[in-house]
Amino acid sequence: KYLILCFLTFISSQSQHSFCLQSGISNITSKTRDVEVEIQTQFQKLSEAVPPSLFFKYHDKWKSVTQQIISKFCVLHYLEFGKMLSKLDTSNKLGICTEANEGFHLVLEDYLIGILMMVTELSRYTVNRVTAKDLETPEKVANFVRELDAGFKMLNLKNDYLRKRYDSLKYDVKKIEEVVYDVALRKLNN
Repeated sequence: KYLILCFLTFISSQSQHSFCLQSGISNITSKTRDVEVEIQTQFQKLSEAVPPSLFFKYHDKWKSVTQQIISKFCVLHYLEFGKMLSKLDTSNKLGICTEANEGFHLVLEDYLIGILMMVTELSRYTVNRVTAKDLETPEKVANFVRELDAGFKMLNLKNDYLRKRYDSLKYDVKKIEEVVYDVALRKLNN
């Protein structure tokens, strides 16, 4: 419950990123630092409460909120630095381990689903940037998302939830490319 409350606080503290200029992004990320500490605290409490041998028995209880938190971390990291947040850095932000043999850890599938959720957020971001008359950002986002798509194509995904989320990536790529195409047409007409 407390992890979900932290997540909701996290969302409310960074929900304005779609409408901010680059200078405003650093203001939003500084506001979320306090919430990050609270998220780490909650994961620490969770890791103390769940023995390593029962990790996967209870993993479904916090899996969804973990994926959403990862998604938000990745969005903010991309907006601030223009690159992907690694699995190691993500686990550090969560305050948990990266490997299963280390105990309470970041599951690779949760990380990958968080990335896919981030792309959905970035597709909305590109539309909002064009609305704010920022015609450069959509091209940068499109290049970034194309690289992610190429990386996911190299994976051999089974017919599970991760595969379904990957299928949504295709639609997000298409949406972003349509925005970039519309921007290119606007530039030609001007």
